[in-house]
Amino acid sequence: MSGPLAALSGLVLRFAVVGVGGVLVNTVSLFTLYHWAHWPLLAASPVAVELAVVHNYLLNDRWTFAVSTPSFRRFLKFNVSVLGGLAVNVLAVWLLERLGIHLLLANGIGIAAAFAANFAASAGWVWGRRDR
Repeated sequence: MSGPLAALSGLVLRFAVVGVGGVLVNTVSLFTLYHWAHWPLLAASPVAVELAVVHNYLLNDRWTFAVSTPSFRRFLKFNVSVLGGLAVNVLAVWLLERLGIHLLLANGIGIAAAFAANFAASAGWVWGRRDR
């Protein structure tokens, strides 16, 4: 495979690999804050997501989209772009946990639901029109 489809596939794959790292950051943070620190779920989940966002921005900026210098503007745009994903994630975790789904499974479903929207916003808006 070569050409634009290969390039897009490579971006999606790198974005997904970074996302897996973000899932680990999110999951460990959520579990720690909710079960060990006894934070309310509606506080622990967005904090865990934001920790993953910082992780994902730094790796996506450097590796996925191959930008040599981080930008505070791109970081802000990335944060804005994942707000929709944050809302989907938090709502899914809260609702599914209330329906009796195990917390970590509910969290995984919330993360998966936000992936496509986050990639589209990242590729099209955050890094699609570079401010370098």
